[in-house]
Amino acid sequence: MARHRPARRLRRGQRGLPAAPGRAAAAGRAHPGGGAVSRVLLFGASGFLGRHVHSALLDHPRVGDVVCPGRDQCDLVAATVGEITGLLRSQRPTAIVNCTGLLDGDTTQLMLANTVVTAKLLDAIAATDPRIRLVRLGSAGEYGPVPFRLPVAETEAARPISPYGLSHLTATRLVYTAARHGRVDGVTLRVFNPIGAGSGEAGLLGRAAAQLRHATMRDCASVTFGPLSAYRDFVDARDVGTAVTAAVLAPRMPSRILNVGSGRAVQARAAVQALARLAGYRGDIVESGQGAARSAEISWMCADISRAMAMLGWRPVHAFEDSLTAVWAGLSPA
Repeated sequence: MARHRPARRLRRGQRGLPAAPGRAAAAGRAHPGGGAVSRVLLFGASGFLGRHVHSALLDHPRVGDVVCPGRDQCDLVAATVGEITGLLRSQRPTAIVNCTGLLDGDTTQLMLANTVVTAKLLDAIAATDPRIRLVRLGSAGEYGPVPFRLPVAETEAARPISPYGLSHLTATRLVYTAARHGRVDGVTLRVFNPIGAGSGEAGLLGRAAAQLRHATMRDCASVTFGPLSAYRDFVDARDVGTAVTAAVLAPRMPSRILNVGSGRAVQARAAVQALARLAGYRGDIVESGQGAARSAEISWMCADISRAMAMLGWRPVHAFEDSLTAVWAGLSPA
């Protein structure tokens, strides 16, 4: 749940509500990252990562108003560039954060939600004010297979193996090109495997937590998963929130692609076993089947986060065990 500042500012971060002028706005419009940001327009605030980003923005003293349009106000997939431009001109944000996107679907759906939405935002920003800082959440899926046991840097060749990864890579390249030509002050944060409270069952550990709780409550002798040999960089959603906030506030953005991860790789098997201990489950963990083709082709993923640390002054602070506790505590009621 997002934490709010004192009551006199309580309503500024609520979804769908027009924001009252904040401290930075009272002193004049601040250039994004120029010491303070007067107004952030946050899309996707009701989603898993969006909620954590919202909380981090609200908690930062140099962030003024946070406006969170709901889909009823602006559905980025359905909206035209003109409609989005109208919203930007009415709200006059100094920064925009896009946490919307699609994880699954057919190629057309993924391209519309992840790529075309980005193109619309870029066109709308260029028509409104190119100084607006755009921070969009990309994905480690943009990389595809990478060398085993080596952290992947932003300079690594991107070779996505799925329409999902390709949709994000195309969006990342759109932001890079627009920024290079001065149409927008934009950056893509390539988020690795986010975990934390509210993750639901979209990711491996969210599904595993739900299965383990079910098995514990019913005293099941075993729980079956797909193959758990792959290594992944699990990053706490709260650390993603602080990375986004740092990107919003950064005075300069010399690089337009930044990895956001924990900087460590954990084998999925070890992660599930740690969750089982947390759940108090003493039965067998069985691996069966072939699992998802996308996961099978990528046996290793670990982020080199040195660029984000240097450029943003950011670093992840949550231990993996702390993140697992948040996943477990955030399970929906059985």
